[in-house]
Amino acid sequence: MKTAIVILNWNGRALLERFLEDVVKHSEHLATIYVADNASTDTSVEYCKEHFPTQVTIIQNTENGGYAKGYNDALKHIDADLYVLLNSDVQVEKGWLEPMLAVFKNTPSIAAAQPKIKDLKRPSHFEYAGAAGGYLDSLGYPYCRGRIFDVC
Repeated sequence: MKTAIVILNWNGRALLERFLEDVVKHSEHLATIYVADNASTDTSVEYCKEHFPTQVTIIQNTENGGYAKGYNDALKHIDADLYVLLNSDVQVEKGWLEPMLAVFKNTPSIAAAQPKIKDLKRPSHFEYAGAAGGYLDSLGYPYCRGRIFDVC
């Protein structure tokens, strides 16, 4: 199964410096890794070219169209069976990709999947992007028991 890991970037050199090495280290032989640059004005593209010249393919979008358009523009240039859209601030670990690949290989009716995403600062909790509260229901959807400003 031809797999593409696509990381959307906009002026994110610091994030690429922090997280891209582990993506390459733990994914390189399982997928082709792309950084889709959303018309950055920093040196993030140069960083990728210098530090990962053969491991990462750069796609340069002509404009910063935001998150959805950025991915849509980049995906037009990638031919794969499976697309892993990975945020640039995600720390992956050894073995992160294999379970998802196995699900897609062994269950042809699966069209989309998402791993459990742990909070970087509190790894015992799920990342909830400020809204869901860190709980998952039986179908895997995040939810919140109650929230008052920054307190759940």
